[in-house]
Formats: sequence, structure tokens, C-alpha cells
Amino acid sequence: MNARFQGHFITAAIAAVIVLLIDQLVGIDFTQRNREIFTEMVYSKAGEPFARNLALPGGRTQQPLVEGTVIRGSWFPEFGPGADEAQRAGLELKSPFTEQDTNARERGAELYAIYCTVCHDPAGKGLGSVVQRGMLPPPSLLASRAMDMPDGEMFHILTYGQGNMASYAAQMNPGERWQVIEHVRALQGK
Repeated sequence: MNARFQGHFITAAIAAVIVLLIDQLVGIDFTQRNREIFTEMVYSKAGEPFARNLALPGGRTQQPLVEGTVIRGSWFPEFGPGADEAQRAGLELKSPFTEQDTNARERGAELYAIYCTVCHDPAGKGLGSVVQRGMLPPPSLLASRAMDMPDGEMFHILTYGQGNMASYAAQMNPGERWQVIEHVRALQGK
């Protein structure tokens, strides 16, 4: 073995030993947590909502929402429950969908099949499976009162309920309620 090759071999062997020593000293054990530095960034202390906090306005941790804030996906109704409010909603609320919006009507048909057919039946006559088992029948969606009802009033009924019908605000977001109304209008031939 010549001296030059032997020098490279010794250098490589020393480097390998150093790498193995470093690996043993700093080695990563994937079954254990690693050492952490600056843990306060990882484990920040959350303040209790009503806890005293002199660093924030009002002296408490929880701050009021900025005026005009609307939480994404929410709808802040301007109407309360009741027949008068339903009539007012009928005058003021308009559907965001048009009759030509086939996607809205198709999605409305799916939602109607899930939530409405049990009472109103697939055709909207009010002869659903619960009626056949003894529940009082709901009004037909094909009756003149339902046909003449403004979309906003129907939306109000879906939101707050009416008579034996419970609110569907928890089951359907506002857009989905409008889609159901579009399907009902399709059932009515509108």
C-alpha cells in the first residue's frame, strides 16, 4: 500500500469514527421526544377567557369582537321567531339562487330527500312516512298558501320552525336552506 493511499485510508477511518461518535452522542431515537430549545414557543401559556390581564384593553384576556365582524359560515339573523317576523322576512329576504341554477336545485333535492321527505313526502303533498305512522300531516307544499308564500318567509320557517316543524338551522346552513327552497319551487312547477 503506498503512503498516499494509506494517508487517505486513515483520514477516512478517522472521519468514520468521528461520524459514529457524533451519531451516538446526538443520535435520534424516534420513539422518544428530542431535546427542545426555546420551549415557550411550543408550549405557550393560554390565558383563561375571563382571567385578569392588565396587558390587554379592558383588563381581561377575552376581547370583544371588532364591530362588524361576521364569523365565517355564520348568519346573524335580523329576524326573530314568530309569524310577524316570518312575514317581514318574506318581504325583505330574496333567494341568492335563480330558477336556472340547476346545481342549487339538484343539491336542494338531495337535502330535501334527507330532511323533508319524512314529513312532506317526495312529491311535497304532506304524506310522508311519519304521517302514515300517526303524526299529524304537515301542510302540502303544493297548496296555494305554500305556492304564494315568498321565498324569504319559507326561509324563515326553515330557520326558526313553525307549528310541529322544528328549526333546521342546525342541520342546514343558510345556503343549503335556500337550495331546499329552490327544490320546493321546482316541485311546485315554478
